[in-house]
Amino acid sequence: MSVSPHRFALFDYGFRPFFLLAALYAALAVPAWLLLMNGVVLLPTALTALQWHAHEMIFGFTLAGITGFYLTAVPNWTGAAPVRGKRLGLLVALWLVARVATWCSAALSPPLVAVADLALLPVLAVFVLPALVAAKQRRNLIFLVIPLALEIAILLVQLDALGWTDDTAWTGLQLGIDLAALLITVIGGRIVPTFTASALRARGETRLPRSAPALDRLAILSVLAVLIADLLDLPTVVGVAALAAAALNLARLDGWRTARTVDTPLLWVLHLGYGWLIVGFALKGVAGLTDVVPANAALHALTVGAIGTMMLAVMSRAALGHTGRPLAAHPVVVASYAMISLAALLRIMAPLVPSAYPALIATSGAVWTLAFVQFLIIYAPILIRPRVDGKPG
Repeated sequence: MSVSPHRFALFDYGFRPFFLLAALYAALAVPAWLLLMNGVVLLPTALTALQWHAHEMIFGFTLAGITGFYLTAVPNWTGAAPVRGKRLGLLVALWLVARVATWCSAALSPPLVAVADLALLPVLAVFVLPALVAAKQRRNLIFLVIPLALEIAILLVQLDALGWTDDTAWTGLQLGIDLAALLITVIGGRIVPTFTASALRARGETRLPRSAPALDRLAILSVLAVLIADLLDLPTVVGVAALAAAALNLARLDGWRTARTVDTPLLWVLHLGYGWLIVGFALKGVAGLTDVVPANAALHALTVGAIGTMMLAVMSRAALGHTGRPLAAHPVVVASYAMISLAALLRIMAPLVPSAYPALIATSGAVWTLAFVQFLIIYAPILIRPRVDGKPG
């Protein structure tokens, strides 16, 4: 039976609505932050302006991408039926409710806001984690822990907002960033060399990416060490662990044949995103041990650079592959890849050039926003319409 190419397919698979929401929110939340920061608009949020910005970029934008990834990867790993239809619609509704509650938190009951903000991950866990448990795949056990840890991060923010704890909001926000970096380290270590090897093998090349299990484990453990040191507020330990994470992950990347990907945007953007992870940890290490680099620069190398680039990279590749389309990046989206790095560079430079700080912040935000608008122009129809090969999904 043929499938109409114009049928609404947004709720056919988990990556569809959540990748769309992630990109839409990336293009909305940053301009909103710039307007809020400059006093052009006021939001009825109980969070400080800076806390609101961090919260929404981590638990709005990034969490939407993580949710889409889980809903897509778990069925692939386990063979379980994907979450779709009404159950998928429920997850989307919970994400949207959390956004409204956070934007309007000053006008709502604090406990109600906390419940709204905490609701998505438990329901996601109920829908996808049993399949991971049943599959008994040891290499995927870490993905059982990350949703719980993200829920704890959100809880730390909300307990502070409720007045039940003192100054735990920033701890929760930092934990969210560190968990995203840990996820990039784990997933990147799988998909970057695997996808690169597949492409090089198809070209007939014999020198393929190499991985060393011991190095992989050490790289992941180093990022986990950064996370723990951040939780314990040990700046010197954070600095040492971050430098170790940068060095170990650079050693990983060195074996992945990056130079052979320069003619394939869907590959080099993955390497670029992983490269930003290394830069972020290197800057974080220097910032933790010296006054040469401001912590703000390291933070945005990890968030704008690593998270922003890897989100675009994974969303653009997965959306093509899971809708039956050729794995070839559209030139407009290739431009978006470069623009995210430009946005990261401008944001990192801002605290280093105080006289140009407002202009650099505004330009970085504008470039980031345009990058995701361009992504949406190309990918919104792909995410909303059925697969081109008529298969389900």
